Formats: sequence, structure tokens, C-alpha cells
Amino acid sequence: MADFNLKPGLIGQAKTEVSDNNTALKFGSGTVNVFATPAMVALMETAAINCVDRHLPDGYSSVGTRLDIRHLAATPVGMEVAAEAELVEVDGPRLKFKVSAYDSKEKIGEGTHNRYIVKLDEFITRAREKS
Repeated sequence: MADFNLKPGLIGQAKTEVSDNNTALKFGSGTVNVFATPAMVALMETAAINCVDRHLPDGYSSVGTRLDIRHLAATPVGMEVAAEAELVEVDGPRLKFKVSAYDSKEKIGEGTHNRYIVKLDEFITRAREKS
């Protein structure tokens, strides 16, 4: 595995607007028309991707391996949600992030997220061998 020179302290961000397409009702993760927990998790993962993948050489990417997330508050349709991921630990290809999400009123989520750096062609080959 190559040395990627990733250091703790890198920050990544991602934003989205809450719409009918990313509510708990739409995702099937609840019966309320508010920002879905799976959508918040995806936004946090996108922030982590935005943090490190731009620093990786062609042919490499990161994949999610673990989440420990708390959804703290509901966000209604029409509000913007922003997520932030801070790289807090690097152990070779293993990466750990502190993640958080906010709407314009308050923190709505927090936790940790782990990712692993992979060589894309090898990763895709292994996945296809399952079928």
C-alpha cells in the first residue's frame, strides 16, 4: 500500500437541502416528513470523502467501514443541512473521522466514521468475483 501522507486535522464538508426525496418517509426509515437518518449518514460520509479522496492518487478511493452516529434533532423540508468530517486518526490505509451535521438552528448529528483506502481496480475485481 502506498504512503498517502494524510494527516489528522484535514476537514471535509458537504451540504444538501432537505426535500421530499431525503426524508424519513421517503427512505422508509420512519413515518415523519423530516430529514432521514440514512440521508444524514450519507451526507457525513460525503464530507469524509471530500476530506481525503482529493488527496489520493488516481486509481485509489476510500470506502466506509464503520459508523457510530447519533441523530440529535429533526430538520424539516426546506432547510439546508451541512456536514463536516475531521480526519482524527490515520493508521496506514485506515482512517477515522469525527463527523457532525447542523441545520441553520442547531447541531442535528454527531459521531465517528471509519474509512479504508483501497486500490479501485482490485476492490472492484474482488466485489465482482462474488457474483
